[in-house]
Amino acid sequence: MHPAVTTPAQLDERYGRGPRRRLPMIVGGAIAVAAIGVFGWWTVQGSANTVDVTDRGFDLTDAHTVTVSFQISAPADRPVHCILEAQDVEFGIVGWKVIDYPASSQRARAFTERIPVVGEATTGLVNSCWVS
Repeated sequence: MHPAVTTPAQLDERYGRGPRRRLPMIVGGAIAVAAIGVFGWWTVQGSANTVDVTDRGFDLTDAHTVTVSFQISAPADRPVHCILEAQDVEFGIVGWKVIDYPASSQRARAFTERIPVVGEATTGLVNSCWVS
């Protein structure tokens, strides 16, 4: 007896090859590429709106004022908003101020701001900054 001849179509069916199996893989690959593209775009957009802050120091001006010096690096031509804080020895907030800086063509800018306080402050700092 002669062995049966196996055709390529029968081999494809036996081992899961063929057009029926390729379509889900192609669709899955396309979805994966699209997802990677979306997450990549979100990452780029998120970093494009980042504001870096460098505290340069503080001065306990008097019993009612703390002066904070800092530098920001932010996207050019975008307004920046910052929250400044004065804290006491137990890190409680004894003064704060929200500052709005207009858009500027300069990416890096330095500022010195005064924060009014309601208690004895031991430090002044920038809590956070963001673009709008």
